[in-house]
Amino acid sequence: MSAPAAGLHSALLEQTLPFGGNALLLTGPARVGKRALAWAIAAQHNCSGTKGMAGEACGACASCRALAAGGHPDTLLVEPRATTAAGKAARRKLIPIGAVLSGRDKAREYDTHVFEFLEVRPTFARRVVIVDGAEHLGQEAANALLKLVEEPPHRALFVFLAEDLRAVLPTIVSRSARLSVTPVADRLLERALTLAGQEPDAELVAFAAGRPGVLEVAEAVRAALEDARTFTLALDTGLLPALQEAEGLEKRWNPTWHPEALRFAWRVAPPHARARADAALSALQDALEAYASPSLSFQVFALSLRDAFGYA
Repeated sequence: MSAPAAGLHSALLEQTLPFGGNALLLTGPARVGKRALAWAIAAQHNCSGTKGMAGEACGACASCRALAAGGHPDTLLVEPRATTAAGKAARRKLIPIGAVLSGRDKAREYDTHVFEFLEVRPTFARRVVIVDGAEHLGQEAANALLKLVEEPPHRALFVFLAEDLRAVLPTIVSRSARLSVTPVADRLLERALTLAGQEPDAELVAFAAGRPGVLEVAEAVRAALEDARTFTLALDTGLLPALQEAEGLEKRWNPTWHPEALRFAWRVAPPHARARADAALSALQDALEAYASPSLSFQVFALSLRDAFGYA
């Protein structure tokens, strides 16, 4: 849990303190702070100490210490697998029925399963299941969860997180109290950087666009922004520099941050050029997901971008 990120949404945290229902649904953009808020909710519902002004957990009781140490017995995080059983990157995100029931987890992808987790009485006050990626719940998994959400054992609390509300199954939405987690003001992100002992960074704050979670991985984001800037400049320098930078980008490629960093670097280009560049980037991502040759894929990407920006 990131306390600074959760603290930026203290008004929402204040609303969740008296919540006695079975399920919350937090919606908002990626990295806006949903997961940090979910961990803060889990903390406040198990905290035995004196809570803060916004209902935040004390941070000092046995439950809070267990959560801070990453070993809280009453909190379970469920999310899509990033890799397949063979170790390759998953082509699509999915939370399968195996995440809910151990008997259906044939590939043994999940160490702990929701159903078995909730059979055990809480060590502290309330068992909390955080489902990060509710829009990726398979139909079977969602149906299995519905019975647990309607009648959770031992007053368990479900916290569903989703980027796109429209993609969440209506049966989950209808059984959850919904809270919208919106981007925060740039000045709050700047203040969070200062409190974390970091120097002001206008580019990082602009890239974050109100998403506190970006600050938690600032170094990875800065590296991606630098790569995107260098690669984009090389496109105009010549064909050979462009191909050389494409080779370096392939070796450092971070599928989480490089695509967004590249689009950030292209934001000042004319709309028609951005549209063609976006198409080239989508083609690269499709090729990588299909396990095509990375080297060849990045070479084609560089050539396509040079054409998109009128350098070819």
